[in-house]
Amino acid sequence: MTFPIPVVSAPPGEETGAGLKDIQHYMRDGTLQLSALPPLSLYVHLPWCLKKCPYCDFNSHEAQGELPEQRYLDALMTDLEASLPLIWGRTVHSIFIGGGTPSLFSPQAIDRLLGDIRARLRLEPDCEITLEANPGTFEKHRFRAFRSAGVTRLSIGVQSFDDRHLKALGRVHDRAQALAAVEEAAQAFDTFNLDIMYALPGQTLENLEQDMRQALALQPPHISIYHLTVEPNTYFAKYPPALPEEDIAYAMLDRITELTGVAGMDRYEVSAYARPGHRCLHNLNYWKFGDYLGIGAGAHSKLSFAHRVVRQVRFREPRLYMDKALAGTPVAQDHEVSRAELPLEFMLNALRLREGFKLQDFSDRTGLPLTAIQAGLDEAERKGLIERDLVRVKPTERGFDFLNDLQMLFLDPDQS
Repeated sequence: MTFPIPVVSAPPGEETGAGLKDIQHYMRDGTLQLSALPPLSLYVHLPWCLKKCPYCDFNSHEAQGELPEQRYLDALMTDLEASLPLIWGRTVHSIFIGGGTPSLFSPQAIDRLLGDIRARLRLEPDCEITLEANPGTFEKHRFRAFRSAGVTRLSIGVQSFDDRHLKALGRVHDRAQALAAVEEAAQAFDTFNLDIMYALPGQTLENLEQDMRQALALQPPHISIYHLTVEPNTYFAKYPPALPEEDIAYAMLDRITELTGVAGMDRYEVSAYARPGHRCLHNLNYWKFGDYLGIGAGAHSKLSFAHRVVRQVRFREPRLYMDKALAGTPVAQDHEVSRAELPLEFMLNALRLREGFKLQDFSDRTGLPLTAIQAGLDEAERKGLIERDLVRVKPTERGFDFLNDLQMLFLDPDQS
């Protein structure tokens, strides 16, 4: 699972589309001064899934019949080619193929996708290429075929190993399929990730511990942990399930951190635990306020230029996206991030990391002076939410526990 990246404010544009502007539009003079461009990643959205989960607010759509693989890949490449002037000469450090359920696409389609990307972009020799997979789409040897296509890392949406909780979550797989998928991933890939959710309907602390012990027994290099939340415009929002009390959920997270620590996994980000050498480089680029080009239905981009930071959103509905992309107009929204928004945008990401951020990185990634966050840093330190020196800022244990309160200290008063 990849994470939703906040757009602090963006005008509606799905109806008409913003279009891709000429490179000179982005290169014109502005109020920011970025001394260098950050690392660049590529996100590719494959929007179809077998069944829409009741908690899911991602841009995913239940597959109806055969997937239009080739037309969608054509649209992706037309989209990418139209975006090339915005990232010309830059090297891509990581690729994340998310969804939806990307593993619904055939290995042949993924092979074509990655081959087409390599033909158009300069990739790092050790570029991390992650594919999200659902155990419900698992077939023997399918994961090996994805590896042969060039995928280096699998992210498996297990969510739970308890059939009762999987049913409550509307998942299309069961415990046995989850175990088989993880075992196959361990044989096919040098590194992989498990997605696990907690605070599920009817889940007890004992249930959660059983899930975690099962997950850790499989010796995954990386686990992403998510608290089940009821999001607007989902089935659960309309028909809310009975979820564990907040104090039970906190106890679950404490137990997760304890068990993963004993197993030799480091909580390097608020929702991510990894063994040494297995951190997710793609998500780290998000948290460090790096750049990413997003192609595909509803994909988000964040791109830096010498004097501005820009966010884009592609059209969400898959068929509309294909029509628009093939016509050369895939972008529904194009929004320049204001000076007032940048401190919060940076902090929403960087403070999720256990090691925090270098002060110099704030200036390098936003083009702003440190005075833009000085008041927020002073207040955060006074409240015991951060510790800092002349080089680095990082959240304290209390800051990690009250991360939202910490991040909101950097909200511009005029934006609240």
